Formats: sequence, C-alpha cells, structure tokens
Amino acid sequence: MLKQFVAYLIFDLMNLDRSSRLSNVLDFFVYETIKIFVLLTIIIFVVSIIRSYFPPERTKKILSHKKLFIGNISAALLGIVTPFCSCSAVPLFIGFIEAGVPLGVTISFLISSPMVNEVAVVLLWGLFGWKITAIYISTGLLVAIFGGFVIGKLRLEKWVEEYVYKLRVEQGHEIIKQIFKDRLQYAQDNTKDILKRVWLFILIAIGIGGFIHGYVPQDFLVQYAGPRNPFAVPVAVLLGVPLYSNAAGMIPIVYALMEKGLSMGTVLAFMMAVTALSFPEMIILRKVLKVPLLAVFVGIMTVTIILVGYLFNAIL
Repeated sequence: MLKQFVAYLIFDLMNLDRSSRLSNVLDFFVYETIKIFVLLTIIIFVVSIIRSYFPPERTKKILSHKKLFIGNISAALLGIVTPFCSCSAVPLFIGFIEAGVPLGVTISFLISSPMVNEVAVVLLWGLFGWKITAIYISTGLLVAIFGGFVIGKLRLEKWVEEYVYKLRVEQGHEIIKQIFKDRLQYAQDNTKDILKRVWLFILIAIGIGGFIHGYVPQDFLVQYAGPRNPFAVPVAVLLGVPLYSNAAGMIPIVYALMEKGLSMGTVLAFMMAVTALSFPEMIILRKVLKVPLLAVFVGIMTVTIILVGYLFNAIL
C-alpha cells in the first residue's frame, strides 16, 4: 500500500521518468523515510515502556554480583533491552564500576547496548526476515560476550582512569515504583526526545542509502567490497570506523549495500564497525579508558568483527 502510494506520488503526480536515477533516489528516500519513522515511533514507544522497568540503578544492581563468563552473557543480554547509545558510555561506565560490576562485564554491556539495538532488530526483521535478524542478534551478542570476557581475563583495571575508582556511588538509591500511566507518559516523552535527537541522522542515512541505490555503480562496490575480494570485510570495517550512527540509522544504508550485491557478512561487519567501533565513540571512551586499554578494546573488537564477517560470508 505504502509503496504504491509513493510510486504514484513520485512517478505520476511529479511526472518523473521511472528509468531516471533521480526518480529512483526519490522513490527510495520517500518510501524509506515514511516507513522507518512510522516504525520508529511505534517501536521506541513500546521499548520505552520496557526500559521504564530497567532504570540505571536496577541495571547496575542486576550486574553487580555477576562474575566471569555468566556475567558477560547476562550483561550482553541486558544490553539488548537497555539500548543506551555510545554517548551514554562515560556515565554508564562510571556507574557500573562504582557499583562493583567487574570491568569485563561492564565492557560486554557497553558493546551490546549500542550494537544490538532493538529498534534495528525490528527494522531488520521487516526488511530482511527473521533469519538475517537472528544472525544480527547472535553475532552482536557473540562480539559483546567475547570482547568483555577477554578484557576481564586480562585484568586490565589498572588502565582505567584513576578518577573513576575515586568516585563513590551514593548508597541506598531507591527505585521509584511507577504506575502504568506514568510509564506511558515516560514512553511518550522519551519517544519525542529520541526522535528529536535522531531524526536528522536517520534522514542523512536514508539519503546516503538512496544515493548508493541510485547513483553508485554496482560494479564499483562489488570490485572493492564484493564477494570476489578476499579483503572485502577488512575494507568494510575500515570504511565504517570514521562514521557515526546508531544501528537504526544504518538500516537504509545496509539495505542499499545489499541491493548492490555485497555479501551479508561484509555488510554486517560494516554495520557493526559503525555502531560499536566508530572513531567518535572511541573519543568518548577515552575519557574513562587509558590509551593501552582503549587499544586493547579496539583490537579485540576489530579482530572479532572481521572474523564474524568472514564467518557469515562463508556460511551464507
């Protein structure tokens, strides 16, 4: 229904040539914009209600007594339903360390939370189906669990900035009970707030996706990051590092790249690099991590994401 309406708007009312690149870009842009913002509004509202049951104090309490591998799994799973963006990394990191959450467990949460974004999960399901969505979830969790576990085993607490351990969390935080009406109001306010903060990034992402869809020759992308290039996955990761976007904002670009013939593993590696390994996020994390620990974090993430990309290129 929506696709037919957009086609009517672009090709009939605007009288644009169906074979022109501009009309295809506009068709892609208008259709994806309407669809994504409708989905985002619904999804963010529902997820906000869920998030109202997991305030930061409760999240820290859940993780504070978890250790080793079980703690990494719990933290990674919890990161899915508490989708903080990388801009929240510093206060979350400090809060978790204050609460006594082990460093490796904290890292697993901080990887999973922006990477396995539940908004992106629903959008991926709608665009690509449940199998691709399951791959996205499983690989994101794998990276989060493995990355946090390795850092935890290396015992790198000495490379956390000293001021983080000097801070003391106030004891006796009371988790305020809310009636459902309050949760609905919170969801409404949070939905408006998130949309105000991300709408421009999503429009830019859709615009990039539309440009790729209409103007970038398929042979160009296939040549440098296509299935025949053995270095396609590392190239995709390197291209993703300078960018900054949340997982939901990456969906239109992912869709356009897959339409151009890029393999799923390569596109998945690109998406994971943008959401969990971007240069802006590293700048933010540098406020709480010393350079050696940040380098270890980047190294583990890079190797793991590349391996995941190669793995799924081999099996899909």
